[in-house]
Amino acid sequence: MSVSSRLKSFLDSKQIHYESLSHSTSYTAQGVAAVMQISGKEMAKTVVLRAGEQGEETILAVLPGPRHVKLDKFSAAIGKPVRLATELEFSSLFPDCELGAMPPFGSLYDLPVYVDESLAKDEQIVFNAGTHRDAVRMRYDDFLRIAQPVVCSFA
Repeated sequence: MSVSSRLKSFLDSKQIHYESLSHSTSYTAQGVAAVMQISGKEMAKTVVLRAGEQGEETILAVLPGPRHVKLDKFSAAIGKPVRLATELEFSSLFPDCELGAMPPFGSLYDLPVYVDESLAKDEQIVFNAGTHRDAVRMRYDDFLRIAQPVVCSFA
């Protein structure tokens, strides 16, 4: 498998420069960073959350690999309760991706995206490209422009 065709089409349509990268199989952001020999903070991981009183809204949180979503801080930032989504709740939302390897572009899946402001410290980011063996490297500024996330502090 390689970069998901949905992601590739999206990136190509935006006419931005990106690099497709292959690596040995790894299931965590820190693991990908290690096998690719990059800093863990350059590796952007995508975490699926459920928001709202009943957890009725699915959202994506994007943050540096070594950091964790602070749910109370995230809740305060968006003004509603949040919790981690279960695999059962989100597995069908990303049909072109391996479980846990979804890219940080909510627009591909009709989901809002929030990015932690700490990702802005690096000029480039690397993220999963739909598999546990493929990644994409691109400029953080290009990511912001095409993903149009809400930038806040939650990690």
